[in-house]
Amino acid sequence: MSYFPRVARGVHSYPVDDSVPESERFGLGVVGLSEGRTALLAAYRTRHVRPVIGCDLDPELLAAVGADAPGVAMTTSYAELLARDDVHIVGIYTPDHLHGEQIIAAFEAGKDVVCTKPIVNSLDTARQVLEAARRTGRKLLVGQSSRFFESFRRQRAAYERGEVGTVEVVEAHYTHRMDWYYNRAPWIVDSTDWVYLGMSHPLDLLRWYLGPIASVSAVGMTSALARAHGLQTFDVYSVNALTADGRIGRAYGHYGMHELPRARNSIECVLYGSEGTSMAQYHDMRYLHTAPDGTEVVEDMLYEYRHYYFNNEVHGMHYGEFANYLQYFAEALRSGADYSPDLVEGIETLCLMEAVRRSAQDGGRPVELAPLLSQVGLG
Repeated sequence: MSYFPRVARGVHSYPVDDSVPESERFGLGVVGLSEGRTALLAAYRTRHVRPVIGCDLDPELLAAVGADAPGVAMTTSYAELLARDDVHIVGIYTPDHLHGEQIIAAFEAGKDVVCTKPIVNSLDTARQVLEAARRTGRKLLVGQSSRFFESFRRQRAAYERGEVGTVEVVEAHYTHRMDWYYNRAPWIVDSTDWVYLGMSHPLDLLRWYLGPIASVSAVGMTSALARAHGLQTFDVYSVNALTADGRIGRAYGHYGMHELPRARNSIECVLYGSEGTSMAQYHDMRYLHTAPDGTEVVEDMLYEYRHYYFNNEVHGMHYGEFANYLQYFAEALRSGADYSPDLVEGIETLCLMEAVRRSAQDGGRPVELAPLLSQVGLG
């Protein structure tokens, strides 16, 4: 019998517990408040993380965030943030080319780190960060928000229960009109590549389900919107990935598009398994999968979870995902449990991104990942 629940009832992923004493909560300091304000405010929704201090060079932004976070200190000095004994976790949400030096400084100050993706955007910097982690023993969680969105969490839980069997093919995409982002962060034109920005979502999803990728072949182009903003690199990518055991991943990204028709979502991940198929969607909060009798099950959590994940009716800002991964990381630090994506997995995904970039620049020539992994110290 077909089953179509339209609203998912239940508690949120990590419900707040005000009975946890402050002494058992990790203090969070966030640098880069244009994006990081969401993480700072999301900490209020967790059981084991509390916001302590925000850091940014823009005094107007500091004042605006401070008004939303009474009692949380604000500073323009990253050194001041790192010097605080009540900061245990540093959240890094600055432009990509600053991440490496800021991660290393946090490690050397005795702090663990949550860093937005990509953790860095060069192989040399990745090696330096990995060496610093090994030297200091500090830990890092890559802030891959899509993994912590409700529909993607449900897809992963079903996968881990074995409901799709062996995953043979993964398809993932992230498509989004990005003129607003060029206006907010003009540094992206000269300091990075969309393979490290938007493509970080679908490429991470391939890596999450397929494990290490052996080789990739990619093509790219530059959209009219990107050219109008002066971008010289690609903002459209199509990727074929291959694992060592012959399984396939496909990833696509388009950041100069017009708008999506309502039937599609900005981020989608489709698993093709030996025992079933499934799809998770964002911005909508749907998880769709095939039941054992072949019928389709649609789980739609949007009405129940909208205010937790989006904070209001506007579908954006990632409050729920950031709260989820902050609490998840705090629990791993408390217990010593494994967590994902950690620094090593993040650097492996960085090598995947770099392989995609090189292949696309060379017209689709396959690029092996093994030499790149050796270059960063993971060979």
